[in-house]
Amino acid sequence: MAAVTRTDTDLWPAPYAARPIDAAVSVPGSKSMTNRALILAALADGPSRIEAPLHARDTALMAQALRGIGTEITDDIDGAWVVTPHDLFGPAEIDCGLAGTVLRFVPPVATLARGAIRFDGDPRIRERPNGPLIAALRHLGADIEDGGRGRAPFVVRGTGTLPGGSVTVDATGSSQLISGLLLAAARFEDGVEVIAAGAVPSAPYLEMNIAMLRERGVDVETGHGRWTVAPGPVRALDVQIEADLNTAAPFAAAALATGGRVTISGWPQSTTQPGGQLPSWLTAMGATCAVSLEGLTVTGGSTINGIEADLAEVSELVPVLAALAVLADSPSRFTGVAHIRGHETDRITALATELAACGADVSELPDGLVIGPRPLHSRSFDTYDDHRLVMAAAVLGLAVDGIAVIGASTVAKTMPDFTDRWQWMLDGVPSGPTA
Repeated sequence: MAAVTRTDTDLWPAPYAARPIDAAVSVPGSKSMTNRALILAALADGPSRIEAPLHARDTALMAQALRGIGTEITDDIDGAWVVTPHDLFGPAEIDCGLAGTVLRFVPPVATLARGAIRFDGDPRIRERPNGPLIAALRHLGADIEDGGRGRAPFVVRGTGTLPGGSVTVDATGSSQLISGLLLAAARFEDGVEVIAAGAVPSAPYLEMNIAMLRERGVDVETGHGRWTVAPGPVRALDVQIEADLNTAAPFAAAALATGGRVTISGWPQSTTQPGGQLPSWLTAMGATCAVSLEGLTVTGGSTINGIEADLAEVSELVPVLAALAVLADSPSRFTGVAHIRGHETDRITALATELAACGADVSELPDGLVIGPRPLHSRSFDTYDDHRLVMAAAVLGLAVDGIAVIGASTVAKTMPDFTDRWQWMLDGVPSGPTA
């Protein structure tokens, strides 16, 4: 796998932990919930307030995209966003960056605007699969020009409305291909019935959609591989965004990597975030996990267990769990995640390449990784413009002195101050209020 060319200024020496960590940390708001809340607020019947949103590149791109087609989004003094919907219009240029949520959630909204809305972004966004969404929108009545690519760049020519109806979608590449349709569907003339062709990865995100739609008064019915959203208003709603449980994963994993203890503040008692499954996977790898009013407390032991796991529902956790797996005392086998080859990078190949270069025994499966214990050594760790690989490298660096992370700044996609909070954790300094 070709490495991404970097400058020395983007090289981060991952801190090594000479002793067990004992820390309490906070993490910013959920990217998935923030961007869904922004979409729903833009389609609502009045102003909405989004408290404790994530402020990072992906959410800034979402806010910028919605502003570009007519939504008013203002910044409050406490970091909240106040979203006031208006009639949507073009022409507009939408910068998706490397954000799959912008690539897949905004085009259905753009069909409800008037005018040409063009979508493009970072070079890698042109490789991320989007054909099933484009085909579905065309089937539902949209006018989209993509040159037959099924990927960015493409232009949505909105007419201010979309007929809607029933459509079958191959979402084996990403649950976002269905999520984008469901989030906007109440505003389609006939709503939508979405039928999945094949298994949908990261399926818990679809439950997140359903919960957030129903909170806003939208009528949603579900069945096996089928979702029906009735046409009607989307009620304005003030919300507070939960902590991002995927972004919490490396901090929680630090307890295992060092045999220490880490408390993640603000961990919800119940959640629709797939990252809510993290404690069960960490427990399987040898941690003790407890959720209380203080948050999630993870305590590591003297060893890390290898595991066999189908991670199809929690694929965002794969990089961090893989970093723990190379530190384990027995082999691990992760399956069910073929779709992460189409994420910010081909995560399976990237992880296999970089972890093996550090001495790990790693082999690729079509849908995952097999990792065996072997002595590790320091080296540079490329991240291929992928924020989750930065987090994986940070976990590895706790146990392997001398890991130098190439392209660490890409972590700004979901957590701009990640490296600061990581150092604060090692220093035992509280990471402050959720950003």
